[in-house]
Amino acid sequence: MKKKILTTAILATIAGAAHAQSSVTLYGLIDAGVSYINHVQTSTGSAKAIQYGDGVAQGSRWGLRGSEDLGGGLKAIFVLENGFNSGNGTAGQGSSMFGRQAYVGLTQSNIGSLTFGRQYSFSTDVLGSLYSTGGNTVSGNWAYHVNDVDQLTSSRISNAVKFQSVNLSGFTFGGMYGFSNTTSFAGSASGTSTASSRAFSFGANYAYGPFSLGGAYTDITYPAAASPTTFSTTLANVNTTGGGTIRDLRSFGFGGRYVYGPATAWLLWTNTRFEPITGSSTIYNAYEAGVKYAFTPALTGGLGYTYSRSSGLVNAHWNQVNGSVDYALSKRTDVYGLVAYQDASGTYKGQAVQAQIGDSSSSIFAPSGTGSQNQVAVRVGIRHKF
Repeated sequence: MKKKILTTAILATIAGAAHAQSSVTLYGLIDAGVSYINHVQTSTGSAKAIQYGDGVAQGSRWGLRGSEDLGGGLKAIFVLENGFNSGNGTAGQGSSMFGRQAYVGLTQSNIGSLTFGRQYSFSTDVLGSLYSTGGNTVSGNWAYHVNDVDQLTSSRISNAVKFQSVNLSGFTFGGMYGFSNTTSFAGSASGTSTASSRAFSFGANYAYGPFSLGGAYTDITYPAAASPTTFSTTLANVNTTGGGTIRDLRSFGFGGRYVYGPATAWLLWTNTRFEPITGSSTIYNAYEAGVKYAFTPALTGGLGYTYSRSSGLVNAHWNQVNGSVDYALSKRTDVYGLVAYQDASGTYKGQAVQAQIGDSSSSIFAPSGTGSQNQVAVRVGIRHKF
């Protein structure tokens, strides 16, 4: 009898240890609210609009994250993440089941991680997450630069192999390559492409005390051929003569941040170049400055300004100011208010360039409409994380 009790206890201990070596976590967030916009394009010009808005502070999502301890500091890891619209329940990212992220790999505690699947580029990981208003305040997707041409939020690379180092005395770095999964990169002069999208990206960041500095580079061939699409921009799709295909999108940038008590300030510059199969290229520069301040542990305010300029086929300027107030009801639930103003100037093919606040299909507004080159947007929202 004693032997049976001892055997049962040992087996229970082994089973408990095996269970503790692996874990799977269900996580997610829902961001919803009501938005007002003063100028939205109509068939006759522009009009005001009040609408339900999903995923402005952050895109609504749910996901599974897991790891298995393989011993010696080595772990197997995976992430499956789905994006959705809380307003109508539809899936985001081209209706993909796990269009936000889907990868598996290994991580070593003193080296870094090597992962395989659909993953964020380093333009999003480094510049978008650390050095942009969109990554630092609840201005979120409204605050990212015009149509997110510089890949700060929507740059997800399919069929990718990615390495990310551990923190080495404040320094982290990484690189990734996204396979085209095709034998051809040829594009015809008529503006169509027989190639799938391939991409590579590099990034590095250094943090020392309250100061940090980072940079990233991303290059995407035939970005419109990616499925789900690599980027959600409308500007990029008109940057070719006669509506042809973008052969190459290349973006790089640098950002810096300083934290002083309850205040955080940052600066960011990005440079993006669109190369069409035929016709003129377009170069896009964005310059951003921002600050946020925690008035209390629950109440935070933020303010950001971005000046953007494109030259080449599209000659235009955009000035945008974002303001935000966020109040945490708990560790998982907060309410917030946003205001954004964007003014555009310049022309494309003889037509006035319009203002357009937002970056993705879940939070973007229609352009400002004929006869108007500015937009003012106001929002109240709630976000719950689980």
